[in-house]
Amino acid sequence: MSYCEVARGHPVHGPFHDSEHGFPIRDDDALFERLCLEIFQAGLSWLIVLKKRPSLRAAFDDFRLEIVAGYDEAKIESLLADPGIVRHRGKIVAIIENARRILALRQSHGGFAAWLDAQTAADKAEWVKIFKKTFKFTGGEIVGEFLMGTGRLPGAHDPDCPVAARIAERAPGV
Repeated sequence: MSYCEVARGHPVHGPFHDSEHGFPIRDDDALFERLCLEIFQAGLSWLIVLKKRPSLRAAFDDFRLEIVAGYDEAKIESLLADPGIVRHRGKIVAIIENARRILALRQSHGGFAAWLDAQTAADKAEWVKIFKKTFKFTGGEIVGEFLMGTGRLPGAHDPDCPVAARIAERAPGV
């Protein structure tokens, strides 16, 4: 069953599917949030992550890169004690390090979106190699879902899904 079928009429999946999934993103903080959500999802269901999203946003300062990049051990400990989020030290530490790396991409490429634009990956396997060299906790599933979910790889929606048509109208060729 495709995500389009799962999401149809679902109170949590539906709104995400209809207004975010597969839509191109240019804002670095928004891209960072989506990468973080995919990292949090590893080993869990997407539904759990979507339900925890408001708590994750609050705990991670709305995924503002400059703030998250400055987190220290005390902040990590407070996050690990927060029952409203996914409490996994490896994921939390990776997210903080990834914020720092994205800030470095601002220096080298002008931002996360610009860095993504500059990559010449033709397929998912190439993207995975690039992400593994650049970021922490980014395996094949995380990278693939992040790229599909942010409009950079095809396959986010079934061809007959009305949302696919809306995305195509906004960004032909996506």
